[in-house]
Amino acid sequence: MEHSTPTEALISRFKLEKILNQDQGGRRIILVGTIDSSPALLTVERAAFPNDVKTMEVFHTSLANIKKLGDNDIYRWYLASLGHAVAGSPDLKLTLIFPCTELHVKKYSPQPFRMVTETPKIYKDHVRPYMQKKRDEGRLNWVFNILEGRTEQEDVMLRDPGQGVNPDDGFLLLPDLNWDRKTLTSLHLLALVERRDIWSLRDLRKSHVGWLKHMREKILDATMKLYSEIDKDMLKLYVHYQPTYYHFHIHVVHIMLEAGSTQATGKAFGLENIISQLETLSNGVDASMADISLTYSLGEASELWTEIFLPSKKRDEGP
Repeated sequence: MEHSTPTEALISRFKLEKILNQDQGGRRIILVGTIDSSPALLTVERAAFPNDVKTMEVFHTSLANIKKLGDNDIYRWYLASLGHAVAGSPDLKLTLIFPCTELHVKKYSPQPFRMVTETPKIYKDHVRPYMQKKRDEGRLNWVFNILEGRTEQEDVMLRDPGQGVNPDDGFLLLPDLNWDRKTLTSLHLLALVERRDIWSLRDLRKSHVGWLKHMREKILDATMKLYSEIDKDMLKLYVHYQPTYYHFHIHVVHIMLEAGSTQATGKAFGLENIISQLETLSNGVDASMADISLTYSLGEASELWTEIFLPSKKRDEGP
């Protein structure tokens, strides 16, 4: 073994045998092979982006082979390559929000988080009116564009009519735009419901249990048919609260998808657990998730924190 051999020379003599592993984000890959007939393991990881403004001012000018994945309302998605990337192999995924709002800027800015408990009263008096305000601002145009067949129809994987009694019970299944549509262990799909009276899990009633179970089975069956390598017990179905947008939708992900903040306690509520909770509620079929307290996380830049929960915290703590 040539311990004194420069690292650069060792790397150039590496001969690949197979790809051993890769993270879902495509940031790190582990290769197994040989160097001079001796076994070697090579981990390749993307370097972090520079964080100085001057460098990033010209960063976008170095992008090449920009290919649009899709667009809907103010959202646009692209694949692109840096100048040194292998031809035909994009190494960046871009999301453009244009025009963006101050809320978008706040959402993507670094911020501390807080755990809050939303009681039925807080929901009724403050959070529900907040949801109504956001819906009235037209923030769901991109969702309605999909449901009404104006955009992204080539991406719809399933359009289920529901249980046949009410056409509004239908839903659409399509890939989440954060998924590369190739790596099965990072699979991420979205089920968008047709009905518009359910804004979040708070609107779910005991009478919806049959509908939710129907959707769950249809989603699982469709996913397995589309991707034969996947079994039912390899999928997680969950709902966000607070969601990014107030139209009920279900996230469908591979169980091996790296669990970031979007799957964390205080953000993701398992669909099966929601169904079970609804089944145990008393007060008949009209009992709902609006009748219970929910604890979840909020960023300090969130309007829900600054306008509702922070003032409440200050009142409770007193002068």
